[in-house]
Amino acid sequence: MGRAEIRAARKLEKNPIEACNKVQKKFCPELFNMFGQIADPRHQSYITYTGKTMLSQMYYKGIAGIISMQDMTDRFNKQEIVENMGGFIGVELDDYLPHHVTENEYLERLNPNELQDTIQDIVYDLIRRKSFNNARFMKEWIIIIDGTQLYSGRRKINDKCLERHYNKGTEQETVNYHVDVLEAKIYFGSELVCSICSEFIENNGEDAQNYKYMSEEARKQDCEIKAFKRMSEKLKKAFARLPILLLIDSLYASKPVMDICNANKWDYIIRFKDGSIPYIAKEYEDIPEKECIGNCEFINEIDYEGHKINLLKYWEETVEKGEIKTTAFQWITNIVITKNNAFKIANTGRIRWKIENEGFNRQKNWQGDITHACSWNERALKNHYLMQQISDFMKQLYEHYVLEKFGIKKKQKNISPELLSSFEWQLTAEDISRSDMLCISTN
Repeated sequence: MGRAEIRAARKLEKNPIEACNKVQKKFCPELFNMFGQIADPRHQSYITYTGKTMLSQMYYKGIAGIISMQDMTDRFNKQEIVENMGGFIGVELDDYLPHHVTENEYLERLNPNELQDTIQDIVYDLIRRKSFNNARFMKEWIIIIDGTQLYSGRRKINDKCLERHYNKGTEQETVNYHVDVLEAKIYFGSELVCSICSEFIENNGEDAQNYKYMSEEARKQDCEIKAFKRMSEKLKKAFARLPILLLIDSLYASKPVMDICNANKWDYIIRFKDGSIPYIAKEYEDIPEKECIGNCEFINEIDYEGHKINLLKYWEETVEKGEIKTTAFQWITNIVITKNNAFKIANTGRIRWKIENEGFNRQKNWQGDITHACSWNERALKNHYLMQQISDFMKQLYEHYVLEKFGIKKKQKNISPELLSSFEWQLTAEDISRSDMLCISTN
């Protein structure tokens, strides 16, 4: 596409935030009503801004890619933005939006489970409306699970921080504190992944004693598998009858995880490394009658701790500098592998990287920074993260259904700034025709 075509395509998007609001209205028309229905922990006699207004501002902070709370107050403190924001969310605002200190005090008291329920209501509604049925694998919804770090530093920001010791037992011993979360995202096809459950990995005091004698890798595995158990209980309760296929990395190649999947009647595809479960790797190598098709090789029904494990190997060939380079991948699964589905399983297994790219990477480097501690309070930190998940998915929808649909080329680093700049020059409600008002949420 030449410069003239690119310029013509960009003209199709008259106003970025207007287009973003249209997408939100189409896929989640009740979003701001959902915010208004969340239980407000504050005494109602002393509040100036409703919970709906407080959470809506945090939503638009994420849409605008604003990192710090102070910056949010500075950038939103314009009369045009205040008026437009009131029109977006359907509330009457005075001269100012909530100050960042007021926001943080509210988020420190808000129960994170309320936001988690809202996220799951969004997902449930999208599934019920069959908006993304084509993204399923064998009629199962793909859920990708992985952990990430939200904070790391020498400062212990709250009592729930995990600890990592360096040069232990010496005079040079130092402690690094970190906050981690185990994230589950549902795959909606193409470049779309939406949070469906978040489980924070916390220091409960009891585990700290056991971790003193564990290696870093063993400690990480123990933390995440315990978090996985808690997460699986929440997922099963919220989506009891949803057919689920889990995509998870080699850290979860273990009997406890397989037991949970079996009990919940979930299928799984787990990235497998030779050192993950040596017994399975040895059994696979000892069986001479392996089935092959193209670049795939597989064996079904390897007995492991009461489970029938199927192992698939896949080789990908690429050309680099005129030479053929072969990269090997392998997975274990409880799905019976056949010559008809081997390639499909391999391609599905490789979708797991999307939680790194469309999930964590964009939220850390492209569309904000979830590692920036907007609050040191343990509850507020969780709420900041959960609000970012809502904003990020709506922005993914905007990129997919507006920018990609119309061939509008934008660098990732420019998407959020252009959305933010359009907050200010969006027409106020008095200047918008009745037909144009359909693009703005009036909830």
